[in-house]
Amino acid sequence: MEIIKSTIVPLPLENVDTDQIIPARFLKSTSREGFGENLFRDWRYDKVTGEKVADFVLNAGVYQGAILVAGKNFGCGSSREHAAWAIGDYGFKVVISSFFADIFKNNALNNQILPLKVSPTILDKIFQGVEGNPALELTIDIPNQTLSIPEIGINEPFEIGKYKKQCLINNYDDIDYILSLTKEIEAFETGRAVI
Repeated sequence: MEIIKSTIVPLPLENVDTDQIIPARFLKSTSREGFGENLFRDWRYDKVTGEKVADFVLNAGVYQGAILVAGKNFGCGSSREHAAWAIGDYGFKVVISSFFADIFKNNALNNQILPLKVSPTILDKIFQGVEGNPALELTIDIPNQTLSIPEIGINEPFEIGKYKKQCLINNYDDIDYILSLTKEIEAFETGRAVI
Protein backbone atom coordinates (compact mmCIF):
# COMPACT_ATOMS: atom_id res chain seq x y z
CA MET A 1 0.00 0.00 0.00
CA GLU A 2 1.41 3.36 -0.98
CA ILE A 3 -1.49 5.84 -0.99
CA ILE A 4 -4.48 5.47 1.30
CA LYS A 5 -7.41 7.75 0.56
CA SER A 6 -10.42 7.28 2.79
CA THR A 7 -13.06 8.79 4.98
CA ILE A 8 -12.51 8.27 8.68
CA VAL A 9 -14.10 6.80 11.78
CA PRO A 10 -13.58 9.07 14.82
CA LEU A 11 -13.15 7.58 18.28
CA PRO A 12 -12.36 10.62 20.48
CA LEU A 13 -11.55 8.59 23.57
CA GLU A 14 -8.21 8.68 25.40
CA ASN A 15 -6.34 5.77 26.97
CA VAL A 16 -8.03 3.07 24.90
CA ASP A 17 -6.35 -0.10 26.05
CA THR A 18 -5.97 -3.43 24.30
CA ASP A 19 -8.69 -5.04 26.45
CA GLN A 20 -11.13 -2.43 25.18
CA ILE A 21 -9.93 -2.99 21.61
CA ILE A 22 -10.41 -6.79 21.89
CA PRO A 23 -11.55 -8.20 25.25
CA ALA A 24 -9.48 -11.09 26.63
CA ARG A 25 -12.40 -13.55 26.45
CA PHE A 26 -12.12 -13.48 22.63
CA LEU A 27 -8.44 -14.47 22.49
CA LYS A 28 -9.00 -18.19 21.97
CA SER A 29 -7.75 -18.36 18.39
CA THR A 30 -4.25 -18.18 16.98
CA SER A 31 -5.57 -17.37 13.51
CA ARG A 32 -5.81 -13.68 12.63
CA GLU A 33 -9.25 -13.98 11.06
CA GLY A 34 -12.55 -13.30 12.80
CA PHE A 35 -11.39 -10.81 15.40
CA GLY A 36 -12.95 -7.81 13.63
CA GLU A 37 -16.46 -8.77 14.68
CA ASN A 38 -15.40 -8.33 18.31
CA LEU A 39 -13.46 -5.09 17.85
CA PHE A 40 -14.53 -2.77 20.72
CA ARG A 41 -16.99 -5.53 21.69
CA ASP A 42 -17.98 -4.13 25.08
CA TRP A 43 -18.75 -0.73 23.55
CA ARG A 44 -20.43 -2.05 20.40
CA TYR A 45 -22.80 -4.52 22.04
CA ASP A 46 -25.10 -4.29 25.05
CA LYS A 47 -23.71 -6.57 27.79
CA VAL A 48 -27.17 -7.81 28.81
CA THR A 49 -29.06 -8.18 25.54
CA GLY A 50 -26.14 -8.69 23.15
CA GLU A 51 -27.76 -6.20 20.78
CA LYS A 52 -25.71 -3.53 18.99
CA VAL A 53 -25.47 -0.21 20.81
CA ALA A 54 -27.06 2.02 18.18
CA ASP A 55 -25.12 5.20 18.91
CA PHE A 56 -21.63 3.65 19.09
CA VAL A 57 -19.52 5.02 16.24
CA LEU A 58 -19.06 1.65 14.48
CA ASN A 59 -22.81 0.94 14.63
CA ALA A 60 -24.38 4.34 13.96
CA GLY A 61 -23.80 4.28 10.19
CA VAL A 62 -22.62 7.91 10.09
CA TYR A 63 -18.89 7.24 9.78
CA GLN A 64 -17.11 4.71 7.60
CA GLY A 65 -13.66 4.23 6.17
CA ALA A 66 -10.29 2.51 6.46
CA ILE A 67 -8.87 5.08 8.90
CA LEU A 68 -9.59 5.13 12.63
CA VAL A 69 -8.82 8.39 14.42
CA ALA A 70 -8.48 7.90 18.17
CA GLY A 71 -7.66 9.96 21.23
CA LYS A 72 -4.30 10.12 22.98
CA ASN A 73 -2.58 6.96 24.29
CA PHE A 74 -4.16 4.42 21.99
CA GLY A 75 -3.25 0.75 22.48
CA CYS A 76 -2.02 0.95 26.07
CA GLY A 77 -2.33 -2.00 28.43
CA SER A 78 -1.31 -5.58 27.76
CA SER A 79 0.85 -6.46 24.78
CA ARG A 80 -1.66 -8.64 22.94
CA GLU A 81 -1.12 -8.71 19.19
CA HIS A 82 -4.79 -9.62 18.83
CA ALA A 83 -5.61 -5.90 19.18
CA ALA A 84 -3.87 -5.22 15.87
CA TRP A 85 -5.48 -8.31 14.37
CA ALA A 86 -8.96 -7.05 15.35
CA ILE A 87 -8.32 -3.59 13.90
CA GLY A 88 -7.00 -5.03 10.64
CA ASP A 89 -9.71 -7.69 10.37
CA TYR A 90 -12.38 -5.01 10.79
CA GLY A 91 -10.89 -3.20 7.79
CA PHE A 92 -8.81 -0.39 9.23
CA LYS A 93 -5.48 0.22 7.50
CA VAL A 94 -4.46 3.25 9.55
CA VAL A 95 -4.93 4.42 13.14
CA ILE A 96 -4.22 8.09 13.83
CA SER A 97 -3.55 9.33 17.36
CA SER A 98 -1.35 11.80 19.21
CA PHE A 99 0.34 8.97 21.15
CA PHE A 100 0.60 5.18 20.81
CA ALA A 101 1.78 2.60 23.30
CA ASP A 102 5.09 1.24 21.93
CA ILE A 103 4.08 -2.43 21.87
CA PHE A 104 0.80 -1.65 20.10
CA LYS A 105 2.67 0.50 17.58
CA ASN A 106 5.04 -2.35 16.75
CA ASN A 107 2.24 -4.92 16.60
CA ALA A 108 0.29 -2.67 14.23
CA LEU A 109 3.26 -2.20 11.90
CA ASN A 110 3.94 -5.96 11.96
CA ASN A 111 0.35 -6.49 10.80
CA GLN A 112 0.32 -3.96 7.93
CA ILE A 113 -1.48 -1.24 9.90
CA LEU A 114 0.03 2.23 9.96
CA PRO A 115 0.00 3.84 13.43
CA LEU A 116 0.26 7.48 12.38
CA LYS A 117 1.23 9.89 15.15
CA VAL A 118 0.15 13.54 14.88
CA SER A 119 0.37 16.47 17.27
CA PRO A 120 -2.52 17.05 19.71
CA THR A 121 -3.39 20.20 17.73
CA ILE A 122 -3.69 18.31 14.44
CA LEU A 123 -5.67 15.53 16.15
CA ASP A 124 -8.16 18.08 17.49
CA LYS A 125 -8.43 19.68 14.06
CA ILE A 126 -9.22 16.28 12.49
CA PHE A 127 -11.90 15.56 15.11
CA GLN A 128 -13.47 18.99 14.53
CA GLY A 129 -13.31 18.53 10.75
CA VAL A 130 -15.03 15.13 10.74
CA GLU A 131 -17.66 16.34 13.21
CA GLY A 132 -18.53 19.07 10.71
CA ASN A 133 -18.35 16.72 7.72
CA PRO A 134 -18.66 12.95 8.24
CA ALA A 135 -17.54 12.48 4.61
CA LEU A 136 -14.22 14.26 5.29
CA GLU A 137 -11.51 12.51 3.29
CA LEU A 138 -7.85 12.01 4.24
CA THR A 139 -4.98 11.08 1.99
CA ILE A 140 -1.98 9.29 3.44
CA ASP A 141 1.04 9.09 1.16
CA ILE A 142 3.37 6.52 2.69
CA PRO A 143 6.32 6.95 0.26
CA ASN A 144 6.34 10.72 0.86
CA GLN A 145 5.26 10.39 4.50
CA THR A 146 2.48 12.96 4.36
CA LEU A 147 -1.04 13.23 5.72
CA SER A 148 -3.26 15.67 3.89
CA ILE A 149 -6.81 16.88 4.36
CA PRO A 150 -7.18 19.82 1.96
CA GLU A 151 -10.72 20.60 3.11
CA ILE A 152 -9.46 21.67 6.55
CA GLY A 153 -5.99 22.85 5.56
CA ILE A 154 -3.90 19.95 6.84
CA ASN A 155 -0.75 18.85 5.04
CA GLU A 156 1.53 17.27 7.63
CA PRO A 157 4.63 15.09 7.44
CA PHE A 158 4.77 12.00 9.63
CA GLU A 159 7.59 9.75 10.76
CA ILE A 160 8.09 6.07 10.05
CA GLY A 161 11.26 4.01 10.04
CA LYS A 162 12.72 3.14 6.64
CA TYR A 163 12.46 -0.62 7.23
CA LYS A 164 8.79 -0.63 8.28
CA LYS A 165 7.98 1.88 5.54
CA GLN A 166 9.28 -0.59 2.94
CA CYS A 167 7.32 -3.39 4.59
CA LEU A 168 4.06 -1.38 4.40
CA ILE A 169 4.62 -0.28 0.80
CA ASN A 170 5.41 -3.81 -0.38
CA ASN A 171 3.04 -5.66 1.98
CA TYR A 172 5.99 -7.53 3.51
CA ASP A 173 6.30 -9.21 6.85
CA ASP A 174 9.79 -9.57 8.35
CA ILE A 175 10.58 -12.76 6.42
CA ASP A 176 9.31 -11.33 3.12
CA TYR A 177 11.60 -8.35 3.64
CA ILE A 178 14.66 -10.57 4.20
CA LEU A 179 13.74 -12.66 1.14
CA SER A 180 13.51 -9.45 -0.92
CA LEU A 181 17.21 -8.95 -0.17
CA THR A 182 18.27 -12.37 -1.50
CA LYS A 183 20.42 -10.96 -4.32
CA GLU A 184 22.20 -8.54 -1.99
CA ILE A 185 22.80 -11.32 0.55
CA GLU A 186 24.15 -13.64 -2.13
CA ALA A 187 26.44 -10.89 -3.48
CA PHE A 188 27.74 -10.22 0.02
CA GLU A 189 28.39 -13.91 0.66
CA THR A 190 30.12 -14.31 -2.71
CA GLY A 191 32.38 -11.33 -2.02
CA ARG A 192 33.45 -12.50 1.44
CA ALA A 193 36.96 -13.85 1.81
CA VAL A 194 36.99 -17.52 2.68
CA ILE A 195 39.27 -18.36 5.58
